[in-house]
This record gives sequence, structure tokens and C-alpha cells, in this order.
Amino acid sequence: MKEWVFTAKRLSELNGIAANVIKAAGNHRVLAFYGSMGVGKTTLIRAICRSMKVTIEVTSPTFALVNEYPSDNGLIYHFDFYRINKIGEALDFGIDEYFDSGCWCLMEWPEKVEELLPQNVVKVMLTENPDGSRTIRVENPA
Repeated sequence: MKEWVFTAKRLSELNGIAANVIKAAGNHRVLAFYGSMGVGKTTLIRAICRSMKVTIEVTSPTFALVNEYPSDNGLIYHFDFYRINKIGEALDFGIDEYFDSGCWCLMEWPEKVEELLPQNVVKVMLTENPDGSRTIRVENPA
């Protein structure tokens, strides 16, 4: 496993970190974003999508479970599993087909579907530090 660590003093600095997260993902296209409410998961995903030339609005798919964005790098699927109550809900909409699509899959609240995640998932952990800065740790299974 390879690991990268980035620090953002302000949420706005996540824009500059987005390209580094993509680079750290390497050939892997399934990324799981972990962190508490309000730590910046959606902000980072929005920045990643912007860096991949998504031109439509990127919003958290809290109620829809998945949003689809066209980009210069193909389709990007953005998942938010916060409202998932049972693992079967993810299976019902074909989560495995998304993972097998070869498209970018960016997930918020992946701990709700942990047992369904592919082995080659890239984990992106965001934590808020006491000074308000963010630490972003990226683990690539390599």
C-alpha cells in the first residue's frame, strides 16, 4: 500500500489538493471518502470533478444516492451513502455494476457499504485538526 498525506489550512485549499488525490489514485477509479460531517468530503469531490473538467454543478447526492457527471475523463459517479440503512439498498441499485464500469466512482460515507467495496478501493480520509486545518490521507492499495 502507498500513502500520501496533504494538509489544507482552509477548505478553499482543497481545490489545489484535488489533482494530487487523482494522481495518488493511480490507475484505480473507485475512491472512498471518509470523514465526519462537515469536514470537506463534498468540497474535495467537487474540486476533483472540476479538475476533471465537469461543467455541471456538483452536489452531494444525499437523497438520490448517486449523481452522474460527464467529464473529459469519462463519466464520474458520485455516491452519498449517508441515508443507507441496509446494505441491500446499495445492492438494489446495482452498486457493483458501477464499480465494474471502469468509470470514476467517488463515495461519501463508504463505511455504510464497507463490505461491498472492491479490494482495490482508494481510501481518502479527511480529518479536521484543532486549528481548523484539514489533513487528507490517501491510501492506494497499489
